[in-house]
Amino acid sequence: MSTVNKNMIRNYDSGFTLIEIAVVLLIITLLMTGLVPTISSQIEQKQTNETRKQLDEIQQALIGYAIINERLPCPAIVGSNGAESPANAASGAVCTNPYGGFVPAATLGIMQVNNQGFAVDGWNNPIRYAVSTSGGANNDFTKTGGMKAVGISALASDLLVCVSASGVSASSCGTGANTLTPNGVPAVIISTGKNGGQPGGTSPDEAANQDGGTSKTFVSHDNSPTFDDIVIWISPNILFNRMVAAGKLP
Repeated sequence: MSTVNKNMIRNYDSGFTLIEIAVVLLIITLLMTGLVPTISSQIEQKQTNETRKQLDEIQQALIGYAIINERLPCPAIVGSNGAESPANAASGAVCTNPYGGFVPAATLGIMQVNNQGFAVDGWNNPIRYAVSTSGGANNDFTKTGGMKAVGISALASDLLVCVSASGVSASSCGTGANTLTPNGVPAVIISTGKNGGQPGGTSPDEAANQDGGTSKTFVSHDNSPTFDDIVIWISPNILFNRMVAAGKLP
């Protein structure tokens, strides 16, 4: 065999051809393409789980606050640095924005907050919070001793959670079949989900949960391509039972 042919064989044996390299790159690309959605879904599921845990912790913090202070706090607003607004709500002042505010992280002692002092979810979006205005100017739920003064049987939780925004008004879900909380609830806690940074959400159902505080109705249902909000609420029965057990309600 000639020297030239031997050199060609050695050169061939010592490396990869362009075709072989292209095949390897194609395989790597296919593998990465398959892995990216899996990794993305795992991250999103982790954020969802973290958010659900946060909402549950906020729910318990609100109930604990009510037991200690004999009232629920008002929502925080932009400029309140995470404190309830108004600061003198305990004396009976009307909440600045009872239906369209945010979790009062500073008032509750919650540490995971953004630069405005709002409690944030797994996507770093501020968590919304609404509280009942039962009693009108008397502020039965947010005035110290207000619930005790009125009595459990006379307390009316006026926030409603609906299955969809179809047919709802500012104070009604429209039909009984569209109502998840027919007897009303004293407080609602909302994560606006992954797309929470988009004003008004991506659907009428999401828009109902961030309408700026003009409505007592909210929407909760399973996730869909146009709805990723996570909504929980405080049951009046659980709130009252916990307060009764602590001696804060008769």
